Amino acid sequence: MTDKQNSEKIILGIDPGTNLMGYGVLRVTGNKAVMETMGIIDLRKYTGPYLKLGRIFERVTGIIESYLPDEMAIEAPFFGKNVQSMLKLATSPSQNMRRSKSKWPSPETGRPAKNKWQAC
Repeated sequence: MTDKQNSEKIILGIDPGTNLMGYGVLRVTGNKAVMETMGIIDLRKYTGPYLKLGRIFERVTGIIESYLPDEMAIEAPFFGKNVQSMLKLATSPSQNMRRSKSKWPSPETGRPAKNKWQAC
């Protein structure tokens, strides 16, 4: 086997949201991926955007420190027709990316899942 087939990396994926933010951590060895953990950060009980951003920062920092990911993927926020959502979500991915840059390579952003686009 080559080194590429034996190489292992940990990937953190984040799905941003104003009320619920999803995350997952994968351990990839060669072409096999195993889910290490996944969950949500429930932001519904926080009343203001700064409290929500603070909670996101705390939880994402904890996940990064626990799993030490090699790569990070952040889904591009889906705004639909709600401009307020766009304004609230604009800072969350940038906070996560800013935090991640201090520890490992630049994160990748991806387009929202096709089914989210069809919901409009």
